[in-house]
Amino acid sequence: MVWMIIGMAIVTAVPRFLPAFIVDQIRFPKWMDRWLNAIPYAALGALIFPGILSVKPEAPQIGVIAALVAGALAWLNLNIILVVLGAIASVFIMTF
Repeated sequence: MVWMIIGMAIVTAVPRFLPAFIVDQIRFPKWMDRWLNAIPYAALGALIFPGILSVKPEAPQIGVIAALVAGALAWLNLNIILVVLGAIASVFIMTF
């Protein structure tokens, strides 16, 4: 049983750590580098957007307004903690 857990840990860890060691040694074409740099933003948007619409399912505009508040605070170059707290505060205010 212990060997099975160790084996699963190794099989899970290798694909996660291996790219960290070889990524500096590979040179991608410029177009691919731009595309790879855009992936984190696309993934973040895909994770955040459904949450924006489901903050309060019967009133999705609350999440949209909170996202706009967070966008405005981020545009002002505020600290990320303040941006998150601003979005949370706007949802809190609009739900009461």
